[in-house]
Amino acid sequence: MSDILIVDDERDIRELISDILEDEGYTTRRAGNSDEAMTAIAAEQPGLLILDIWLKDSQMDGIDILKTVKRDYPDVPVVIISGHGNIEIAVAAIKQGAYDFIEKPFNIDQLMVVIRRGMETSRLRRENQALKRRETAPSEMLGDAPAFRALTGQLDKVTKSNGRVMLSGPAGSGKELAARYIHANSHRATGPFVTVGCASIAADRMEEVLFGRENTETGVTPGLLEEANGGVIYFDEVADMPPGTQSKILRVLVDQTFLRVGGSDKIKVDLRVISSTSRDLEAEIAADRFRRELFHRLNVVPISVPSLEERREDIPALAAHFIDMLHKTQGLPLREMSEEAAALLQTMHWPGNVRQLRNVIERVLILGEGGGPIGVAELPGESSGPVEEGRVVLSGAVATMPLRDAREAFEREYLMTQINRFGGNISRTAEFVGMERSALHRKLKSLGVVTSAKGGRDDEDDEATRAAG
Repeated sequence: MSDILIVDDERDIRELISDILEDEGYTTRRAGNSDEAMTAIAAEQPGLLILDIWLKDSQMDGIDILKTVKRDYPDVPVVIISGHGNIEIAVAAIKQGAYDFIEKPFNIDQLMVVIRRGMETSRLRRENQALKRRETAPSEMLGDAPAFRALTGQLDKVTKSNGRVMLSGPAGSGKELAARYIHANSHRATGPFVTVGCASIAADRMEEVLFGRENTETGVTPGLLEEANGGVIYFDEVADMPPGTQSKILRVLVDQTFLRVGGSDKIKVDLRVISSTSRDLEAEIAADRFRRELFHRLNVVPISVPSLEERREDIPALAAHFIDMLHKTQGLPLREMSEEAAALLQTMHWPGNVRQLRNVIERVLILGEGGGPIGVAELPGESSGPVEEGRVVLSGAVATMPLRDAREAFEREYLMTQINRFGGNISRTAEFVGMERSALHRKLKSLGVVTSAKGGRDDEDDEATRAAG
């Protein structure tokens, strides 16, 4: 997208300008009428367009072509040339978005100054778009738990299609990461990935942010839908989208066109739509807060993202990943996680899911001293105060039980915690707690803990066992 397209109905003018520019090292293409011009633009977006106002034997004149180009390719600078120029035409062209206006017969030096400036503008715009499209956010999926493998299996199936995907799951579970994974492994990977934070944009600004604005004084301000053209637009927490905007987004999904705020020309876009929600959209529909038609348009492929507690086996690997990432991005200490600390992380409650785990790791690295392995004492607990060595703090319920009942209650909770930690895998649980598998089964049975373990299987990938108390 670095060549110059010259559109003029006079062959001599086309060839003259082309020869001058090619002598200066530019690559050029030529078109003699509006049909040839629009075909050339559609085939390959030019770096700059030199456009005559008056085009004989054409369905569109220069102003019509200018309007179309600025609507569909707003980043292409357009230099208008005309032998019949006057101030009214120049003003009209600039108002429609022209980069500059040159009157025939033109001075070659003047032409080259405008062309160089226009091509520099085009280069800067391309670099800006490339920076916007470059993925600084991660798109790598990390984990091996059965629930996580099931998720990646579903994501892999939808990467090669263009179908709309609805990701559901609790806050912090990694829905945006799943959306970026789809984008990074699709045929749109070189296109933009644009996030719309539906909960963070004020309702009265949502339409301008999405659709952009046209103003006779300030010109065109593209919205997020235009920025996402050719790529993916991701509606994060789509349940928070204002009702008025929902109906307009529904129309975009139907015909892939929309009007800018204050505009009258339809803008056509090529988008893949991925949405996410941590709320029950059926309940939102029942409460008249979400349009059922929009739900059915967005929910073509529903995918559930598991909570962190559904994939506890992945916690040590995720913790190590965050330690490495925070070392590279923030210069925090590169430390290992002790086995005891990793085991404790797997037993903790994670209402904030993967996001909460990352925050915990960051806090530990910031507040920690030394470069040794992260120990249990550095992890946050229910009490931030120190515990006297050798002193055991009992819960109110256990403290009132006879010794035998308290011991059974502790063993039951401990073994259920370990079984859940290892994703229901009895063999791995038995190895960790230091028991034979058959002995562990007998102990679970005596404690009244029912599992779905299949007797003959003790491989590392046994997904059938789950603890239930």
